This record gives sequence, C-alpha cells and structure tokens, in this order.
Amino acid sequence: RRCVQETVSTQSTWGKIIRMETQTQSDFTKLIDLSEDVREALNNRRPIVALESTIITHGMEYPQNKETALSVEQIVRENGAVPATIAIISGRIKVGLTNDDIEFLSKNKKDVRKCSRRDLAAVIAFKQHGSTTVAATMLIAQMAGIRVFVTGGIGGVHRGAETTFDISADLIELGTTPVAVISAGAKSILDIPKTLEYLETQGVAVLGYQTDDFPMFFISKSGYKVSQKVENAQEAANIIKTSFYDLCFRNGILIGVPVPAEEEANGEKIQVAIEQAIRECDEQKITGPNITP
Repeated sequence: RRCVQETVSTQSTWGKIIRMETQTQSDFTKLIDLSEDVREALNNRRPIVALESTIITHGMEYPQNKETALSVEQIVRENGAVPATIAIISGRIKVGLTNDDIEFLSKNKKDVRKCSRRDLAAVIAFKQHGSTTVAATMLIAQMAGIRVFVTGGIGGVHRGAETTFDISADLIELGTTPVAVISAGAKSILDIPKTLEYLETQGVAVLGYQTDDFPMFFISKSGYKVSQKVENAQEAANIIKTSFYDLCFRNGILIGVPVPAEEEANGEKIQVAIEQAIRECDEQKITGPNITP
C-alpha cells in the first residue's frame, strides 16, 4: 500500500505534506543516522514505511530473523515505498538499516537491549545497542518525519492487569504520538477487550481494513468491533490525513489488517497454547516486557 509521507522541513498540507513539529532538528540530528534511501525519500516526498527491530532480536532465531527482516523490507519496496527499519547501534539511532546492520542485530541478539520509550535515553547515553518496540519505533519515526509504521502485532493490556497493572507502553504511545500503526491487531496473548477499552480512553481510532472485527494476530477475528471499517487504502489515507493534518490530533491511529483466512491459525489450538504459556509465565515469574517479543 502506497503511504504518502511528510518531509522533514516543509509545512503541512495533504498535497504538499509538511512537518508539524516545531522541535528544532539540531539536537535530534546529532543522534540519528538516516540511510541514504530514507533521506532521499524524505527530501523528495516519497512514501516511507517504518519497521520495528525487536522482531529481529527478540522474535526469531538466526537466520530466520535476518531473512524475515529482509523479506519485509522487500515487500515494502515492491509496493512502492521505502522501508525504514529502526534500531540503535552503538548509541546511534538508525532510521533505515543496511544489510550489514541487519546481519549484526540478527547475530548479536544477546548484546541488544529491547527498547521502549523509557529505555532510549540510557541506551543512547551508554552507546549500547537497542532494538525498538512498537512504542519506541513510533516515537523515532515521528521525530524523523515518518507517519506510517507496519508491525506484526501491538502490545496491550495483559490478562490479569486488574491486579498486575501490566499494560504495554505501546498503548500510551498510540495515545500521544501521531503515527499510523498498521498491524495484524494485538498479540493474541493479551486481553483484547481491555486493550480496546484502553485505546478508546486514549482517543485512538481503531480501524479495520475490510473488516468490522478487530484482528487477533494469528486469528482474523477476535469477536470485538473496531471503531471504523475502511474498505481500501485510500479511505485509510483520508482518515490519516484528516486526523494528523486537518485536525492536528496528537495521538496515533491503529489499523488492523487481518491475516488472510486461508493462513490463519486454529483458534482453539491458539487458545490452548496461550493458556499454557500464561501458566508457565506465572510459574517462572516471567512478567512485563519479557512475556512478549
């Protein structure tokens, strides 16, 4: 899907996308390295799609992690946009990774810290390596002038959150950062109705791409309704434009794209696996960000 993005230094209109932030670039640009492809796309107002990097370091083993990252980037290119995978290497924020960067992250997983918003300052200050979660990717993408981000599944409200208060920072970021996040819904291990309630409280529009039903990562339908169905990419783009550029809303948008029916998992088997995983987490006292990749 073609995602039209704003440039780093122009003023905002739909036909002539501009940067809304008044933040000066000098401080941020001291920390960030834009790839040549991303820099050129920003300067020429070409569509850019941000991608996270925790799937490389915390989601899969080598070489599947590397192959998946490169494959996702290629899919973005084939659909007319520029991929901008985001990570931190030696304290430098990278927006757009080289193949060598992806190889490094794929092979050195144990040396790479999983970074949400709270972790960024420490990882940068200590010149460490970091892979970005949904929250951190959103934040950096917005700072770089990128408005569309694609991921597998967002974090959310964990089951039992009424006693643990375990709520992903992804939801907070969606409530405060104007980036459109396109995903296959929320991770299946989460409490989906509570996640949707929290997003509503944050004022986040939850769109369903050709569906009224919020997708559940491995499964196309969760049984819970989205706030608005969109039939095609143009309708989604119109809502993004109206929210970010006309109304100047400062929160994000979540667009759920369900896994194709012929590729979705068996819902009953997934539920059994989730319940077993939750029991094992309880037994091993695994909590917080360690529960999900």
